[in-house]
This record gives sequence, C-alpha cells and structure tokens, in this order.
Amino acid sequence: MPLDNNRVFKPVNIALLTVSDTRGIDDDSSGDILAERIIAAGHNIVDRTILRDDTTLITARLHNWIDDDQVDVVISTGGTGLTGRDVTPEALDRVKTKEIPGFGELFRWLSFASIGTSTIQSRACAVLARGTYIFALPGSNGAVKDGWDQILVHQLDSRHRPCNFVELMPRLREV
Repeated sequence: MPLDNNRVFKPVNIALLTVSDTRGIDDDSSGDILAERIIAAGHNIVDRTILRDDTTLITARLHNWIDDDQVDVVISTGGTGLTGRDVTPEALDRVKTKEIPGFGELFRWLSFASIGTSTIQSRACAVLARGTYIFALPGSNGAVKDGWDQILVHQLDSRHRPCNFVELMPRLREV
C-alpha cells in the first residue's frame, strides 16, 4: 500500500518485550531484530525487557506500560506457541480492552508463504488495552521479520494509506 508523503510521519513510542525462559540480553536475536527495525523506521524504543514465560510477570509488566503515558505501543516476541510454557496470549487476555483479531489472521496468512502449514502453531495476536496497542509475535527471527516487515512497519506509519493504527491513537480512549 502506498505512503502519502504529503502527510507528516509521526514516530510512536514502543516498549519491546521478549518472553523467554532461555534468552538473555546477549542472545536475544529476535528482540535485536525488532529493535533495529523499529529504530530504522523512525520510532522510539522507550523500554526493553526480557521476562520468563510467566503470566503474572508478563501481565504486571504490561499493566505498567499501559499506564505509562510515554508508551504508545508494546511489541512482544516469544511465548505464542502451543507448549505449556507459552503464555503470552493468556497475559494479553488479562489486560485487553478489545481484541484485534485481524492481526493474528493476517500474520498467519503471510507466514504461510514462509513456513507453510506450520503457521497453524502460531498464536500471534494483538489487543488494545486502555488505549495502548499490544502486538504479540512468535519468538523466531523469521516470524519477527514477517510481523514487522509485512504488517507493523506499515500500520505504525502515519503516512500509510488508506488507513493506519497511528491515526486512530488520539481516539482510542473515547467513550
């Protein structure tokens, strides 16, 4: 979809969360990929952390970011699979105001081109939580690239046409 270069680019403030029982700051390759792409697109990373696969810890961190006026968007990587330790979607369920079902549907449709029917094992999802967008991507490097390069880089660009997530931000807390 085209960019309308007559419109002003509006950088958004993004908190980045890696959910993993095994990764640390030195080997968080999917988090590093996201961070590089976020900055290259002109956005700001206002916080970045790694948490183990624990619903209570993830939920608490999400609530902190949702309540922080400096955070517009949270992007997580990891914890979206089917194993017993994968609990990121359950944490999003605890904080959500509204679901954004099209995100997960589009993610799986796009990733089908890369990994075929294995995409069915992904529970990539997105929610709106009290005016903050939260996107949960799988933890693989390929999935992070697909999610950012094919969806989020466009929807988080205020110039993207015909519509984008950024233009809705001033109205997300309306009642």
